[in-house]
Amino acid sequence: MMFDKMFKMAIKAHKNAYVPYSGFKVGVCLRSENDNLYIGSNVENAAYPQSQCAEASAIGSLISSGEKKIKEILVIGGGKDLCTPCGGCRQRLNEFSSQDTIIYLCNSDGLLKTLKFTELLPLSFGPENL
Repeated sequence: MMFDKMFKMAIKAHKNAYVPYSGFKVGVCLRSENDNLYIGSNVENAAYPQSQCAEASAIGSLISSGEKKIKEILVIGGGKDLCTPCGGCRQRLNEFSSQDTIIYLCNSDGLLKTLKFTELLPLSFGPENL
């Protein structure tokens, strides 16, 4: 099952996150429309605004590989509770997702919630608004 593979890859990204300041690790796995998988970890920086979210890291890999559409997103947060993408990452994900893109919200033990992108960012502003 693709979810299991995405989860394992996101766990690896989660473990490799560089978070010496907050200690809050995030790992992400994106599934493209071509069924390729891309991972990302959050990377903190002593100059806090220079830090990068896991979603942004994964999107960079997706784009660098020549793809532009996300079919599924799996996010593993730093604790036991539900961790959703921040507002900036919701906007980043919106650029490459459809309203039907599936989002799996997990912790290191497994799946906590599944939703569609429209539930994560209703009434979003995106390329179609320009």
